[in-house]
Amino acid sequence: MQITGLGALVVTPVIGNLSDRYGRKALLALPATLSVVPLAIMAFNQTRPYFYAFYVAKTLTAMVSEGAMMCLSLAYVADKVPEGRRAAAFGVFSGVCTAGFVGGTIAARFLSVSSTFQVATLASVAAAVYLRAFVQETDRGASLLRDEEASRLLFAPSSSPEEASPRLPPLRKAPSLSEMATLLTSSSTFTRAAVVTFFHSLGETGLQTALLYFLKAQFHYTKNQYANLLLIIGITGSFSQLTVMPLLAPKLGEKKLLVVALTGSCVHGFLYSIAWSFWVPYLAASCVILSILVSPCIRSIVSKKVGPSEQGMVQGCITGISSTASVISPLVFTPLTAWFLSETAPFNFKGFSLACAGFATLVALTMSINMRPAELQTDTR
Repeated sequence: MQITGLGALVVTPVIGNLSDRYGRKALLALPATLSVVPLAIMAFNQTRPYFYAFYVAKTLTAMVSEGAMMCLSLAYVADKVPEGRRAAAFGVFSGVCTAGFVGGTIAARFLSVSSTFQVATLASVAAAVYLRAFVQETDRGASLLRDEEASRLLFAPSSSPEEASPRLPPLRKAPSLSEMATLLTSSSTFTRAAVVTFFHSLGETGLQTALLYFLKAQFHYTKNQYANLLLIIGITGSFSQLTVMPLLAPKLGEKKLLVVALTGSCVHGFLYSIAWSFWVPYLAASCVILSILVSPCIRSIVSKKVGPSEQGMVQGCITGISSTASVISPLVFTPLTAWFLSETAPFNFKGFSLACAGFATLVALTMSINMRPAELQTDTR
């Protein structure tokens, strides 16, 4: 997970930046195709050598496919949907992704191991073929950049005919970490959105890291009970993104809805940490109906602050920040959970690591409250 997160931190902003110039579909084809490779390996054979090959292939391809697929898809949605309906559209898109997770989890319950990988491979191939055959290129960012380049060539003085002749725009260099930092600090909205994303992802990943160990130690949860809990979370989250987000986003706006969603995320973590009976985690899972809306709100806020030629870059940066948190979180929360579940804990609070995840989300909530309404207005530049 740490290797994948580090790879996504570097690769995702680069791919998002390239999609701004060369179009979304051309770059979406890369992660869609790469995701087929590790699944096909296990679909062919499940022996130990093939498992090691799958592990290596999955680690390498996930650096490109997992984060890039999300940020490029969101940039594609931003190209197609007007700003007034973008928050709801981001929510619906995220809901469809969550519904896919639920459908895959349910299907795996009824399939054998070999059949599961075969079906997963066919689904990935179908997605890549559908992308190639039916998805239309938006090319808004690429068209805008080409128009700007053509205007500069048309109106700029030149000393020779060769300099004024039409030519393809040169490939921009891959963005460095300093350039990404400059982008994120160029606006208070970006800065606050980056901080909110980091601490929310830190808390959510920490919650996922510690929850299984806590439930097993505290209430003797089996893997099937934990899987059922994840299934409930997935179904609730999908319902919320598909129905609640489109209803509330136009009425409350992204800023107020973000505050409400982060409040639900805080309650989610704190309620897990003080669970006193086996049914309390199921009650805490209901908070997902609000907490799942955090990411679409942040994505919509930053999307409205940039033009069509920067959607891929800014969405890639937000994904990279989230990946950074996913790298750091297990390094912090895994030993913390083990410490407070052991007999050497400094005090008796087995859910302390879950409470710390809740406090990380509380920092994100504080930063979101400090966002001023004027900061969320679309830039006119």
